[in-house]
Order: sequence, then C-alpha cells, then structure tokens
Amino acid sequence: MARISLALPLLLCLALGAALHGADAGVAAYGICQTGCNSLAAACYGAGGSVFGTVAAAFGAPASILGCNKALGACMSSCVAAGLTPSA
Repeated sequence: MARISLALPLLLCLALGAALHGADAGVAAYGICQTGCNSLAAACYGAGGSVFGTVAAAFGAPASILGCNKALGACMSSCVAAGLTPSA
C-alpha cells in the first residue's frame, strides 16, 4: 500500500514538471528521421541484392553494400539536427 501512496505525489510532480518545461519533440523527430534512414537503407540493400542487417561491413563486402552503409551513416548523422531542434 505504501507504493500506491507514493505513486500519486510522484506522478503529480512529474506532470507539473512536464507542464512547466514545455513541449520538446526533438527526440520523436530524431526517431522518425532514423526510421526513414533505415527504410532507405533497406531499399538500397534490396537493390544491391542483399537483405538489410544480414551483411557485415567487412573486407570483401560488395561495393554496393558499402555504398549503402556510407549513405546510411550520412543520413543518420543528419538526424542529429532533427533531434536537437526544439518544437515549442
């Protein structure tokens, strides 16, 4: 029963803190951006005849897959701007 009595004040403090802080959707935007990057990488791998997530980027990997990995890295690094941008 002690947990229930502590849960309500904690929940109220968290709600008040969130209300005073304002909205920040940077984390959501970052996640959406990463999802888009991974979708494009999966399409790139498919065009190269491979399945995304099953090929190690090691010596001897096909050049098309290495190109997909390079593009994925560039896309993911551009997502940082989306993650750091406040929405409100």
